[in-house]
Formats: sequence, structure tokens, C-alpha cells
Amino acid sequence: MIVGYYAPLPPARTGVADYAQVLLGALRKKGDVVVNAHKADVNLYHLGNNPLHREIYERALTAPGVVILHDALLNHFFLGTLDRDRYIEEYVYNHGEWERNFGATLYDGRAASATSRRYFDRPMLRRIAERSLAVVVHNPAAAERVRIAAPGAEVVEIPHLFTLPHAPQLDTRARIRNDWQLPPNAFVFGIFGYLRETKRVLPILRAFEKLQRDLPHSRLLLAGTFGSEDLARAAAPSLEPPTILRVGRLPDRDWWNVADAVDAGLALRYPSAAETSGIAIRLMGLGKPVFLTDGPEISRIPDDCCFRIGGGVEESAQLSHTMELAVRRPDISAAIGNRAALYVRQHHDTSRIADQFWNLLCAVSASAPSLSLP
Repeated sequence: MIVGYYAPLPPARTGVADYAQVLLGALRKKGDVVVNAHKADVNLYHLGNNPLHREIYERALTAPGVVILHDALLNHFFLGTLDRDRYIEEYVYNHGEWERNFGATLYDGRAASATSRRYFDRPMLRRIAERSLAVVVHNPAAAERVRIAAPGAEVVEIPHLFTLPHAPQLDTRARIRNDWQLPPNAFVFGIFGYLRETKRVLPILRAFEKLQRDLPHSRLLLAGTFGSEDLARAAAPSLEPPTILRVGRLPDRDWWNVADAVDAGLALRYPSAAETSGIAIRLMGLGKPVFLTDGPEISRIPDDCCFRIGGGVEESAQLSHTMELAVRRPDISAAIGNRAALYVRQHHDTSRIADQFWNLLCAVSASAPSLSLP
């Protein structure tokens, strides 16, 4: 069996590219996987919610195969790749002729699409779900979105993968923390990746300012680049050293070392694209307690393996309280991190995930009547 493989790959600066590279290596241990194959027995497509995936999306429609939806949301993808008329027609295909005017309203107001729930609540998945031989998602929330969009679609939930490229070194962690000039008892929170509004950067900064007044040995690391100039300007007054630590986008090896140097991760998502955060899985695999926005996206994660924060009106109070708890009780934080590492290494192990993908690809290639996984 030849598998055609379509995905952004490094040096593309996206989490999907990092994921696709790891999965590609794991699948090639099982059989013949060809990147951008001209001919294959079954194709595997990686789709995300941005224009980087335009050609992959178009090929997935013309040569249907197995699609991995890294975000159970394509609204922003269409806003970035279609003109007004084509966007409205795609919207109508997904949501009906009676919503045509609202589709036009969404396109005309697209400047607010990064933060407005109107765009996140309309994922526009129908066409790709109907055309694909199977749709892979990473969590129950994403699976439900696909089933609502296309009730007849074959939806398979496969967890996000985790691979630890090298064991963290205590001396590296100590050196990084020394470079940050931390007090001996410092507790460092970290936000990683593209700093977007949906990662709740501004609410986190507000909660941290309150925390820092009471617990001055706390620190906050922002590791990544801002996704918009507006957000960068809004955050700038709060980014004062030494309590706020800043690094830009990191090469992969440096990313793991810096991530190991923090004490807790902040991986909030609101509004949600029903995605599973690859950064959160990485941090949990490293043994870090991670703050996650509560919801069906994380329903597979046991309650004692993360800090759950309510979205919407609950967020501010819960975030402040839980950040304080994490700093005042580092023993609780460490215990949560240890359980998270055990959970991730058991359920998100890359070789286990690759087995599930390979079984699915074989079933699709053979046109098996059932695509259920063992």
C-alpha cells in the first residue's frame, strides 16, 4: 500500500507542520508513505484553519482520502482564501439559503473574526466532511462538529500524538532559569506558540498582575510572536521585566529546553476551534501542570491531570484563584504534572497513534465496510 501524504512540513512555522513531520516519520516505519504523491492507494491530508492549507484542501476535494482536521473549523480558512461572493456561496452550502444575508454580514465584518464567537460557532465543515473517505479528529468536541455538519461522514477520533525528542537535563533547566535571573523560589508560568486573542493573553496578563502583587516571586513567560499588531499593542503596557519574561519563536530543541524550565503551562482557548492543543500535550508530557479551558475538547483528560478553567464569565475569577493555588502549593502543581506525564505517555504515545492511523489507512484502502479502530 502506498500512502500519499499532504501536509505543510518544516520549515513551515506551524504546529501542524511539526505534528505532520513526527507522524510522517512514524508512518514510514510501517509502510510506503510518499509526500505529495502523484499516485497512491490512499491519501492522507492535514487541514488547518488558515490559507497555508489551500492547495491541500483543494486536492482533498478532487482526490478524496482521509482528512485530519487539526481545527474543527474552516471559517477563517475560507475568509482567507475566498472572495466575497464565493465565501457567501460556501456559507450557504453549509448553513442554508435562509442564512445568506448573515453569511454576507460575516464576510463584511471579518476584521472581528479572530475574537467573535459568531465565526467559531459556524465551522463550515460540510463539504470536506461529505467528500472525504474518513475524517480524523483529536477529541469528542471536534467529532461532534463534523457529525453535525455531515451526518453521514465517517469520523474517527485519534488522540494527538506526543514524542519527547530528548530527555530534559537538570543543568540545562538550571542554566536557563539562571539566565532569567529568577529568585530561588520563583514559580514560572509559560504561554507558548503564536500569541493570539483566543489564547487569552490579555486576561492572563491581568490575572498575573494581581498575582504578582501578592506573590512577587511569580513570573510569566511569553514564548512566541504575537499573532496581530493590535494584540501586541494592547499587551505592551503589561510586558514589563523582570516579572514578565519574553522570548520569540524557538527552534524545536530550544523549545523543549525552555518549556522544561517553566513550572506550569497556560494553554487556554476561547472561543474554541474544537482543537486539541499540541502545545498543551507537549507540556503535559514534560510533567508540567497545564491550565486548560474547560469543555468537551478536554473531556478525555482526567480531572487530576490538569487545571480546568471555565470559559466566558467564569474565566477571570477561576484563573486568578487557580494561579494563586499553583504558586502557593507547588506540591499540588507537581503532583498534577506527574499525573499528566503518565497520562500523556500512555494515551498519546506516537507509536500507538501511528498504529491507529495505519489501521485506518489500510481499512480505507481496502474499502472495508467498517472503519472502527481497535
